[in-house]
Amino acid sequence: MTWSVGAGLEGRGVIVTGAAGGMGRPVAEAFASTGAKVMAVDLRQQAAEEVAAGLEGTGHVGVGADLSDLDGHRDLIDRARRHLGEVYVLAHLAAVLKRRASVDEVTEQDWDFQVDTNLKATFFLCRAAASAMRDAGDGGRIIAFTSQGWWTGGFGGSVVYCASKGGIVSMVRGLARTYGPDQITVNAVSPGQINTPMLTTDLDPELFQQLTDATPLGRVAEPEEMAGTVVFLASRHASFISGATINVSGAMLMY
Repeated sequence: MTWSVGAGLEGRGVIVTGAAGGMGRPVAEAFASTGAKVMAVDLRQQAAEEVAAGLEGTGHVGVGADLSDLDGHRDLIDRARRHLGEVYVLAHLAAVLKRRASVDEVTEQDWDFQVDTNLKATFFLCRAAASAMRDAGDGGRIIAFTSQGWWTGGFGGSVVYCASKGGIVSMVRGLARTYGPDQITVNAVSPGQINTPMLTTDLDPELFQQLTDATPLGRVAEPEEMAGTVVFLASRHASFISGATINVSGAMLMY
């Protein structure tokens, strides 16, 4: 076995959703650096194409897709199979957050927007990807993203977002049991405070500082610091890790 973090990924087909986002772009870049072929998926076609065009190596493609449209998932997976030759990895980072100062201000639209995108769409996209992996008969890797909020309940008006992310943890465990016999691993990455627009937009600066102070490493992470964990979970080295939620919070949380 080659002891590189991305061992086994050279030439493999990888889908990265939320690829133009704060964490998605570094993850796509990290996969490309292993020699994988990446489909960069984002809401806007132009943004997805720009990410794909900037990746190391060849065989990459950018695709614009609204993942809350469940009817489009099968087409997306089929397109990945055509362009990449297979779907071996799904790294699903796409998510939305709508902060409200008070839970009394949360609307049904707020709830549906976040739960439909963050939880419902994740389930159906993972299922579609796993179906393709099963058909190929070569195993696979599914990596979803939760948040520190699944454990803490969240800060800064993010109760609904955190509820959706708590669902991800339970869902990953269930899917790991379901797809284990097919040698498809299913795991979640749980970031702490990451320097992205999702964290900082509409977040009180004083609360931001409190959260930073509560992190023993004394800082927020940069998005690039998530990429290694994702690539590791997709690699040969993580072939016996499934159903896990990997805590990447700088010791803000310990579990």
